[in-house]
Parts: sequence; C-alpha cells; structure tokens
Amino acid sequence: MALLLHSAFLCPQGSPVVELNVGGELYTTTMGTLRKLPGTKLAEMFFGSAKPCTDAEGRFFIDRPGTYFGPILDYLRSERLPTHHIPEVYREAQFYAIKPLVKLLEDTPQIFGEQVARKQFLLRVPGYSENLELMVRLARAEAMAARRSPVLVCAVRTEEDAAHCADALRILEAEKRSVVKFGPWKAAPQVKDLLDCVKMDITAQGYQVYYEPYSGRTLRAKYFSYFYTFVFIWW
Repeated sequence: MALLLHSAFLCPQGSPVVELNVGGELYTTTMGTLRKLPGTKLAEMFFGSAKPCTDAEGRFFIDRPGTYFGPILDYLRSERLPTHHIPEVYREAQFYAIKPLVKLLEDTPQIFGEQVARKQFLLRVPGYSENLELMVRLARAEAMAARRSPVLVCAVRTEEDAAHCADALRILEAEKRSVVKFGPWKAAPQVKDLLDCVKMDITAQGYQVYYEPYSGRTLRAKYFSYFYTFVFIWW
C-alpha cells in the first residue's frame, strides 16, 4: 500500500533546503518558500544575480529582527496569519514587501485601529508631529538637576475654543511661559482623545510621562479646561 505524504514533507524538485541567520535567530526552510511570492525582497534576494550576505558558518544572513521572522515564514509556507506581535510582524511584512500579508494584517483590529482610526485623526491635527518634538525639547531643556519637567499644553478642539482661550495664551506669553498648542481640528475625537495620543506617542519614544489638568494661579478657572500639564519623569 503506497504511503501518501503531505506536501509539507516533500522537498520540491530544484528547491534546496537553506539555513538563514536572521538577526542572530536561526531558521531552516526551502528556496521555494523564500521565492514563493515574486516581487518580495526575499524572492529578489534569492532569485537575483546579487549574492546574499552570509555569516561565518555560511548561512544566509539577514540583518533584521529574528524574533518576528518566524511568522513571516509561516505565512509563506501555509498562509497562516500571526496571532501575536501583530504590529511588529506588520512592520517586517512591510520591509520584506509581502503585499498580501500586509493587506491581511491591515484588516486586523490592531492595525486597522492604529492605521485607519488613530493615525487618520492625528493627520487632521495641524502640526501634531512638530508639537511632539517641541514638547520633548522643552522638557529636556528643563531637566538639568531636576527629577521632573513640566510642559504646558493648550488643547482646543474647535475654532470657538481657540478664540475663547486666546486671552489666556496672551497672558502666558507676556509671562514668557512656553505653551504647546494643539488644534483646532476637524474630526470627532475629543480633547482627552488627543491628550491620550500625545501621551502614547511620547511614551513610545521611551519617555515616562503623564498629564494632569492645569491648576496654576496665572489663569482664571474658566480657562482650565483648555490647559494641561505634561510631566516628564527622569528618575
């Protein structure tokens, strides 16, 4: 009686087994798996005329995070989607230009929420990235011999809010207080959503930070809902 073998146990003709060293992590696969999707960086690496880099043991070397290469191989082998570290695998799939995997991952809740919901909102906040950089610069400038650095932020969602707190900004400017102003923006998220995004993105840069409502004596209480203090903690 003939024994039928699953295709996973069969090495396709002309598809030798290869060993890979990906950022120090070792993987074994076939050339056919790496060349499975034309147009990807892996296919070009092992299809083109340029000779791939090798390590001291003769294994093909790829200078990328090895931890997340396993899910990339699993997809090429069996089209299995990852269930863990999805943002990291998504980044690697983009690097290797594996377009079908990128598209599938963009439909997952983790990537859809980040790419479609949050990032699209932040694109509607004028100068968002520049304001983040300014906040970090201000905090670092106040860090000398200090445990914490406060940064004052003004967040206004609408043009009406911006007009409402204009006097407060002039008062702070006269006192030479640095204020980072966000808004107004034309999108549904509220001020707290914006503040949470700021905290998330600064934390992602490696800083320890929290925010709290402004309670200084310089301004009247009616302005407090527009002003917040972000506190950077250094040690």
